[in-house]
Amino acid sequence: MTKIPASLRELVIKRADNRCEYCGISQLGQVATFHIDHVIPIIAGGKTTAENLALACVSCSLRKGARQELQDSETGLTVLVFSPRQQVWKEHFAWEGFRIVGLTPTGRATVEALDLNRAIMLAIRTEEELLGRHPPS
Repeated sequence: MTKIPASLRELVIKRADNRCEYCGISQLGQVATFHIDHVIPIIAGGKTTAENLALACVSCSLRKGARQELQDSETGLTVLVFSPRQQVWKEHFAWEGFRIVGLTPTGRATVEALDLNRAIMLAIRTEEELLGRHPPS
């Protein structure tokens, strides 16, 4: 595992507003500490720099793993995993209540691969709404 300096970790957390940059849940109130994710995995040459790091909840981080490409089940296209550093979340995803809907092949494939609408995520987002933390702004 790569050691990430505390100052870089703090920058990533602050930039993400303490939220997973894939599914949008807040780290506040979660038991597990979120991961600092290498958007381009180290195994693929990704560097430990601010430009290649994203805050990810444990579930999104583990489901993404070292994958870089996914298949969009609607079009069959092979696409890159959503990149919080190079893409805008709202261009690829939208909220339908507590569900995340993929708007593009990248969005759809990422929603499916990271299982962003599994039951526990919907429950967490329901609780976050009660706490004034959903939807993310």
